[in-house]
Amino acid sequence: MMSGQMPILILKEGTRREQGKDAQRANIEAAKSIADSIRTTLGPKGMDKMLVDSIGDIVISNDGATILKEMDVDHPTAKMIVEVAKSQDSSVGDGTTTAVILAGEFLKQAETLLDQGVHSTVIANGYRLAMNEAKKIMDSVAKSSSDDKTLRNIAITALSGKNTGTSYEFLSDLVVKAVNAVAEEKNGKIVVDHSNIKVDKKNGGNVTDTQLIEGLVIDKERVHPKMPVIVKNAKIALIDSALEIKKTEIEAKVQITDPSKIQDFLGQESETFKSMVEKIKKSGANVVLCQKGIEDLAQHYFAKDGIYAVRRVKKSDMEKLAKATGGKIITNLDDLSKDVLGKAEKVEEKKIGDDRMTFITGCANPKAVNILIRGATEHVVSEIERSLNDAIRVVAITKEDGKYLYGGGAIEAELALKLRNYANTVGGREQLAIEAFSKALEIIPRTLSENAGMDPINTLIKLKSEHEKGKQSAGISVTENTVGDMASAGVLDPIRVKKHALESAVEVATMILRIDDVIASKKSSASESPGGGAGGMGGMGGGMGGMPPY
Repeated sequence: MMSGQMPILILKEGTRREQGKDAQRANIEAAKSIADSIRTTLGPKGMDKMLVDSIGDIVISNDGATILKEMDVDHPTAKMIVEVAKSQDSSVGDGTTTAVILAGEFLKQAETLLDQGVHSTVIANGYRLAMNEAKKIMDSVAKSSSDDKTLRNIAITALSGKNTGTSYEFLSDLVVKAVNAVAEEKNGKIVVDHSNIKVDKKNGGNVTDTQLIEGLVIDKERVHPKMPVIVKNAKIALIDSALEIKKTEIEAKVQITDPSKIQDFLGQESETFKSMVEKIKKSGANVVLCQKGIEDLAQHYFAKDGIYAVRRVKKSDMEKLAKATGGKIITNLDDLSKDVLGKAEKVEEKKIGDDRMTFITGCANPKAVNILIRGATEHVVSEIERSLNDAIRVVAITKEDGKYLYGGGAIEAELALKLRNYANTVGGREQLAIEAFSKALEIIPRTLSENAGMDPINTLIKLKSEHEKGKQSAGISVTENTVGDMASAGVLDPIRVKKHALESAVEVATMILRIDDVIASKKSSASESPGGGAGGMGGMGGGMGGMPPY
């Protein structure tokens, strides 16, 4: 054996391998394809995507996270980009489209540098330097406010890019009221747990029939028709144990030989339930919300005593009810007293669409609230639900941080300008990467202008000119199809959303750039069939044909 012989990499037959520039290009193309697929959804004038799954169910949305979740993505690099959207959505709730578009553009600009002979490690280092500087710039230009007007503008900005029609102003007021209701001060800081805002949907009616309930709506009806439909000045018992006789863990048989004892046996069972209901009545409760079952006999006694009862309430709803009504969830009926009861002005059963629901309203200082969405069709209410969840998250974040940036591409244009100046101070090959980074940021205002039907080149030139004059709030006004003042237009974004989008995009872009070898094992025959790997985007009707398969 010759000394110095190169090691041999032994792979199974059928394994595919791409190395060096071929691997880098294939990965960059995959990322660009994903970014291009959702570019047209960005901004208030963005278009929608219709996603049809394998069983024919339809989702119509322009929410980046929703679209990418519904896509049937097969390419490994494409999956990494989808993860960026998921991370952005779970962390801050909005900015998913922005994060993916930026990741695609960072890689596109890096591709040009790779062609010029700049090493991928140098590009990655330059990108990280640019990102750190960009975060400092954001902190320096951010405005501080968390008053209701600012929060309302934050909500309107989040909702105006979604399928809410002309109702985004009405919905934004509901969002701000809901966030203010559940906001709490802990250790001198405002904390908003967005999970305390329950969002329910029922198709039927108009979007403007959507309402904020200072309390909660339970998708359950009263268990007995003879119970009262409305209970005013409600005293609510929250019980998480079953109001029924439990079966024994071991098999048992009761044998009655004397017919006269049958009535005694049934009477004993009746007395047990009567005792349960008496304990509840003695506490002063006139409403019972039970997490588990309620026996028929117990229902009868509740109805007889005029107590409103609901069974099989979800655990998550029980927890929210405790926060909304100020009550405590109890397991043992012996612990029930007037001190642990929740309070509400009214508990009422209402028919919404085809379903009967229980409304618990008029809670004093509730720390959990409910938004009930109405709309003409299932697709409409589903998209409004996604939009409201995004708006709730961004308003909650702004309430906590108290800082925001100007939207409409204004912050990206400002960052691009200042990073170009910063690049000159760095020097070396990293300077080229920082300049590429600043150029990539311009994809956001460019896309906003394209989606609004404006001339992207002239618009970018005018936008750059305004920022060079020191107008940090200059951005794309899609309503007037020109460069306008985002401060007066009230187009605002939370600083946390923008920072997270930038960090996520840079992290995934640098990770992809550092991959120079892709080894894929042999796939199943289904994947090797003609056209079976055309980007792996089956859920999008094969509209991603430019993506190289693995």
